[in-house]
Amino acid sequence: MAWEKIPAVALNQIYDYLSFEDLKVVSTCCWSWRTNFFQRRYFKNFRFHIDVALDDQLAFFHCFMCNLAQEVSISFDLNNAGQAQKMRRLLNKVARSDNIRALRLQTSNVGVASAANSLTDNVVAMEQTFIEPLRLLLSRVSQPCQILDLGAIEALTYYGDDLLQALANPQELLELTLASINYDPSHYPILTLDTSLLQKCAGLQVLSLDYDSLNDEMLHTIQVLPLRKLLIAVHGLDSEEQAGACDAAWVRFSEHFENIQLVLTLIYAYEAVEQLEVSILRRHMPVTHIRLLFCEFMNRTAIDWMARYFTNTLQSIYYIDTVNKYHGRSDLRFIQHEDPLVMLAWCCKKLEEIVVHGYAMDPHNLVGIARLRGRHLKRLEVSQICWNNGSLTNAFNDEMSGLLGHEWQPCIVEQLPAGLRAPVDFNARDQYVYELMRKDLSD
Repeated sequence: MAWEKIPAVALNQIYDYLSFEDLKVVSTCCWSWRTNFFQRRYFKNFRFHIDVALDDQLAFFHCFMCNLAQEVSISFDLNNAGQAQKMRRLLNKVARSDNIRALRLQTSNVGVASAANSLTDNVVAMEQTFIEPLRLLLSRVSQPCQILDLGAIEALTYYGDDLLQALANPQELLELTLASINYDPSHYPILTLDTSLLQKCAGLQVLSLDYDSLNDEMLHTIQVLPLRKLLIAVHGLDSEEQAGACDAAWVRFSEHFENIQLVLTLIYAYEAVEQLEVSILRRHMPVTHIRLLFCEFMNRTAIDWMARYFTNTLQSIYYIDTVNKYHGRSDLRFIQHEDPLVMLAWCCKKLEEIVVHGYAMDPHNLVGIARLRGRHLKRLEVSQICWNNGSLTNAFNDEMSGLLGHEWQPCIVEQLPAGLRAPVDFNARDQYVYELMRKDLSD
């Protein structure tokens, strides 16, 4: 009997003994074997990524994977009208495929288009292309959506209330990302969320929000949810519209969520970073991870404040600005008092990760951090060190490696992600921020 004529029943019995990797190999034997491979029984919890720019990949999804994948991530160009038409058809296909229960969007220019300027400069086009299919996906009664990631796209996050209203089974939603990367961090409309809609999401475990949506009522509402992770993205700071949450509300929140991972991320927050310890941070915020991304200011007072009040919660800090190969910002050099990061390493008992780019570090302070945290510090990443009396790189790296318990050396500027290096590539920088936000939600 020819290989391609083996009955499907016999093939299924053979396939049941094979791993997924082996199945991919044997499916290349012939058309019959390949066709028999595309069954849901072999694609449990399968994730599929689609690049809308690749027509072959789109065709493959429409023919096969739309009926097999449980999670779909889609990357596209938000400002490409041709891809917009493809996205509309693709999202409608996703919404009608009841096996797909998780959707993640990702655009190559997440911060380039504002809500009023996206896609075709037409709100109607935005709604037809994205919002209507998303409403259809969320309104499914059978096999409801469990994960919705809007890709930090500002123009989509403004529809947060509409999308929550569309949920037919809100209790099935496990992850919702509404935090955004804003087109203009100093001027943007404030999104208000109906807290009663979030309250219905009784199974929600992962949530991201913009700081503008946060207030006492919001904190009180989400205490009924089984949250494991909460990411708060800070952009601008408007004292008239942003009430924030008071310390008393954070006391109740931290008492309820003893083990929550709370990530506070400042994104291009040029004004907010200067008022961080005054207007945003609260003594009883159970912050575990803090990200200060491209804010162009080193707020040493805020880091000192964290060392005083986040002693039992803080696990990770990223302080990142654009790295110039030839010089770094001088804010962490020639400090007359204690280095704030050394104080952080001394006071924060759970600190495991320090990442600093765009600021030149004093080598003595790096040694101090390594001595204080030792092997408990799983990651210490810097790219610029200020050598006052010549470079002693090898001896210094050996000392650091011995203190940390693993091989250590500073990052090479040319090998850093494109989003960190000068001259600034704004798309690459937005992409770096987005990927870090997604990583914080998935870790």
